[in-house]
Amino acid sequence: MFVTLWQIRGYDMKKFKRNKLALIGAGILLFMALMAAFAPILSPYDPDELGQTALEAPSFKHLFGTDDYGRDIFSRLLSGARVSLTIGFVAVSISVLIGTLFGAAAGYYGSYIDSVIMRFVDIMLAFPSIFLILAIQAMLTPNIYNVMIVIGFTSWMGVARLVRSEFLSVKERPFVEAVRALGASDIRIIFRHILPNSFAPVTVAATLGMAGAILTESALSFLGMGVQPPYASWGNMLQDSQAYLRQAPWMALVPGLFILITVLSIYFVGDGIRETTDPKSN
Repeated sequence: MFVTLWQIRGYDMKKFKRNKLALIGAGILLFMALMAAFAPILSPYDPDELGQTALEAPSFKHLFGTDDYGRDIFSRLLSGARVSLTIGFVAVSISVLIGTLFGAAAGYYGSYIDSVIMRFVDIMLAFPSIFLILAIQAMLTPNIYNVMIVIGFTSWMGVARLVRSEFLSVKERPFVEAVRALGASDIRIIFRHILPNSFAPVTVAATLGMAGAILTESALSFLGMGVQPPYASWGNMLQDSQAYLRQAPWMALVPGLFILITVLSIYFVGDGIRETTDPKSN
């Protein structure tokens, strides 16, 4: 029987293709990514350009209206997509890298190394993440780079636990024992043989973690501790709309809907990836 590479690594992409919501979510995310990538070309106005008419309702001239400074909301939305999606991707990449290294070391070596790492994970999990992020941000200068780093460095613990549990299972399998008997080094065994066979649940966690990172960035920017002007993000666009919810509801509605649609799409894709790794699903 021929088995695809995805199936060898724990994935069955035929199941993903049968999940309509996952395909729709993937399509929406692709559209969002293209929209962010080509934001300078697609934007009808400079996102930071002050207009003459503030709080203008949506029209053909301004598709989603203007904000309190007369800036075109559609142009700022495109610019904000670039910032918010980049923060989500980079923050998750950081958290997956850190979590994978800690989890792999704990699961492979066991003993006191496992105990020390897992107790450190427990300590990190004992702190409410949003308060920990706010405390760190209060000590730093809020900017895009600090937001990405702080979110990444405070959200790796779940990945570490997943990787550790997978390593504990996979390292006892016969093919690992055979490679070890052939004299392969620990580094080769970990990264060449165990990790590729342990990464399926981590992919699901990373996908859902990106949604969490986007929501965290939006919350931080809404509280004034995230992305700072003149950069636009969906979170600080919501912050700007607070005083104009009755006069100009579109200021809050548009970025709020984009956050909702993006996060739901990521969850749909994550659920689709989870099905590809579940041998019990049809």
